[in-house]
Amino acid sequence: MVVNLSQHYSLLSEWINELRSEEIQKDRWRFRRNLERFGEVAAFEISKTLEFQPIEIQTPLGISAGKTLKEQPVLATILRAGLPLHQGILNYFDKADNAFISAFRKHNRDGSFEISLDYVSCPDLENRVVIISDPMLATGSSLVKTLQFLREEGKPAMIHIVVAIACTVGIEYVKRTEPQCRIWCGAIDDELTAKGYIVPGLGDAGDLAYGNKVQM
Repeated sequence: MVVNLSQHYSLLSEWINELRSEEIQKDRWRFRRNLERFGEVAAFEISKTLEFQPIEIQTPLGISAGKTLKEQPVLATILRAGLPLHQGILNYFDKADNAFISAFRKHNRDGSFEISLDYVSCPDLENRVVIISDPMLATGSSLVKTLQFLREEGKPAMIHIVVAIACTVGIEYVKRTEPQCRIWCGAIDDELTAKGYIVPGLGDAGDLAYGNKVQM
């Protein structure tokens, strides 16, 4: 299932516009904050799909009947670009466990690329709800490989994928290889370049959030 959160009129559309804007992107703090705000909206929407259980709360004047999450999710992200988006989700699921994955593209001279996974810090995922965030879903290769990597830590009960901008090519690839996942996105673009960049997209989210990376 794919949920395009910008299909309905809301402030989310303004934040996506600013994420794309070449002029506003010059303000790194605002770029990070817009990713964070999108993560907060996505977290709120995802929370509506989770299981809750009744709870009694002692107030100064009596007992109030309420509801609370039956179990906290695990929030995962791909370093470094996913950090602001992850923080937005964590702002709402503030008691959640967290997982961090280092994944990057190794570009070859012929224009092709390989996905390299170097590091993972992760709790037990067996029968847990996992929410994984990454600003861009382009080809879907790094995301699918990351999910396969995470499954070494247990089989999740449900996986939610949160991305600011998704490409139809990447969505279809994820749907074929990970059909049980639910994708939450801020916008969907149709074009993908030969090097795997989304058009119009927004550029390199990691560089825009934290500055140009050193080329090794």
